[in-house]
Amino acid sequence: MNAAESQSAAVETVRLEPTRGLFGRMISPRELWRYRDLALQVAVRDITVKYRQTALGIAWAILQPLGFMLVFSLFFGNLAGISSGDVPYPLFSLAALVPWTFFASALLLGSDSLVTNAALISKIYFPRIFIPAGVVVAGMVDLAISTAILFAVVLIWGLTPSAGVLALPLLVAVAVAAALGVAATLSAVNVRYRDVRYVVPFAVQLWLFATPVAYPITLVGEPWRTLLALNPMVGVVEGFRWAVLGETTAPWDLIAISAAASAVLLVAGFAYFHRAERDFADIV
Repeated sequence: MNAAESQSAAVETVRLEPTRGLFGRMISPRELWRYRDLALQVAVRDITVKYRQTALGIAWAILQPLGFMLVFSLFFGNLAGISSGDVPYPLFSLAALVPWTFFASALLLGSDSLVTNAALISKIYFPRIFIPAGVVVAGMVDLAISTAILFAVVLIWGLTPSAGVLALPLLVAVAVAAALGVAATLSAVNVRYRDVRYVVPFAVQLWLFATPVAYPITLVGEPWRTLLALNPMVGVVEGFRWAVLGETTAPWDLIAISAAASAVLLVAGFAYFHRAERDFADIV
């Protein structure tokens, strides 16, 4: 075998096939691994450009939850008189706002991610799921920073987190799965129907009030409490409060229901995304 034949044999053939049906041929883990370098580049790019040409830069990751904490404490804690139990209301709200801010930002930015990257999608092939996933990964950096600030505020306030902090990786995984599943679906729909960019901010506001961020879950009785836990952020928010604020009762029932709901959202979101992916380059 000469050198030309050896080089030809070493070239890998990549065959691209259209998706078929809702749960048709989905992208394989092997294909995702093949493009891992590009996935890393997309994530790093989203992290670096998120606060480019902003005066405060990464400080926005701290200011957003702290700002909402002040507003919630004024209107819900003082004026509305919503009880936060034995925990000061500012800490009560901040512990919920940290994961919620990550989730809301992932939906708002992820839903528009394919449209804003139209030039890239129409030129080269790569697993398009990397684009909304990159937005979620960039949000995780903000989540890590705001979580560190949350611990600092809790310690300064004189509270000691419980051993429940060991469950934080699980809670973050639930939030990431829900954010990626919903963001993937919304980004795919937004390619065809640009109404999504107007609907998402309104839907995120409604989702906020369907999540016990400003109020305790104890205000909701059964069976509505269990039904409310189908919202994946319910278990995450209550879990963060339990883990960080040193509460004794672990909301494992809510966490389990929310984790199952997140898994369903992730699978359904991936399935719809890959079904719609074949038309992205033609429509976007």
